[in-house]
Amino acid sequence: MKFRVAIVDDEITVCKRLKKILDSEGYETEAFLTGQLFLERMKTSPFHIIFLDIKLPDIDGMEILLRIRGQHEEAEVIMITGYGSIDSAIEAIKKGAYHYVTKPFKLQEILALAAGAKEKIALMEENHRFRGGERGGDVFNGFIGTGPAMQELFSMVRKVSIVDCNILLQGESGTGKELVAKSIHLLSSRKDAPFISFNCGGFTEDLISNELFGHERGAFTGATIAKIGLLESAAGGTVFLDEIGEMPVSMQVKLLRVIQEKCIFRVGGTRLIDLDIRIIAASNKDIKEACMEGTFREDLFYRLNVVTLYLPRLCKRKEDIPLLISSFIKKYSRPFGKKITHISPQAIDILTKYNYPGNIRELENIIQRAVALSEGNVIRVEDLPNDLQKLDINIMDGEGLLTIEDVEKQHIIKVLKKTGNNKILTSKILNLPRTTLWRKMKKYHLLHKDPTSK
Repeated sequence: MKFRVAIVDDEITVCKRLKKILDSEGYETEAFLTGQLFLERMKTSPFHIIFLDIKLPDIDGMEILLRIRGQHEEAEVIMITGYGSIDSAIEAIKKGAYHYVTKPFKLQEILALAAGAKEKIALMEENHRFRGGERGGDVFNGFIGTGPAMQELFSMVRKVSIVDCNILLQGESGTGKELVAKSIHLLSSRKDAPFISFNCGGFTEDLISNELFGHERGAFTGATIAKIGLLESAAGGTVFLDEIGEMPVSMQVKLLRVIQEKCIFRVGGTRLIDLDIRIIAASNKDIKEACMEGTFREDLFYRLNVVTLYLPRLCKRKEDIPLLISSFIKKYSRPFGKKITHISPQAIDILTKYNYPGNIRELENIIQRAVALSEGNVIRVEDLPNDLQKLDINIMDGEGLLTIEDVEKQHIIKVLKKTGNNKILTSKILNLPRTTLWRKMKKYHLLHKDPTSK
């Protein structure tokens, strides 16, 4: 599906720059210097995403927004504004705009907003098909699942989506926690308001505070303009806080206050800002265990844990693997210019017996690679990663033998023990960059415990 994008701004340079940026990413873009020209074109050939200036010479941008919302509810509008019109941009979000961007804008900012709007449109389309009964019981808002565990999860998503409470999602990385959060949002009464996602891992308290709460002009060195935080931008919608277990304890106190009082102060601000948002938090850690270890506040846990949904590992629902493979082949065949019709029985046999420490995300990456490398219309064993090609099927047959990931994890633990948990020396012995060692330790849950202890 080719996404059509309109740029409506009376500055020719802005139109040219935005068009160049979006054309380079494969969007079909058109630019308009007046609101009237855009509205006439919208009648005959609707756009999916509209970058709309708040101040136009002929029609007020807010009026155009209301017309779009009334006649083309499937379109997403991103308001273009200057610093002096930020309050108008916030008002536009409350009236149905997807988000806003301030001049002068950055390349990555434009692409991120376009990608987010595109994803929301795709999810809404999936949701309409789901509600209209076009899909069978095996697919739920992009999720595939035939087994009891997934059917129970789908049932819980339907139930909690209509109840406006906070939700905690628990599951390993790659199991689809953000997709579940988006499904809940799209099935809820907040579906027409923004869905904002933020990953809490790897950031300091100051950075998280600035991203979530925003700041006032002059709040700190370099704060030359005011910035609206993600919580405020999500007015009326849903905020998805991924990897909540990685949030610093000091920041957890601030989040607890937000949930209790339903309001915030921007960093450096004195004006109280009311919030109407739903929070969905997710973690690949056991948050109850983190509470007992003292790394997560128990009172915050109970505020977030109104309902907890558990996402199963892919290896616990292997009946879905063939369906997922088929879905990913269809997803990547067309963009890669391939006509893959099926996958060989030998390749299916290996893929259904593999343990997938990276869960669905790992399976998708494997199939994406296989589609790219395939030279015919069939994915064969030789199109799979070398690790999988070399694995004897018996190794993955559940007879007590180890997978490649198990061997790697045990070897890392062994070297850490020999070095007294010295990460620098361990990385040298393993001939791995320190960043790679850190990622592998995170993958195998070795960062928050001493591997040298028994």
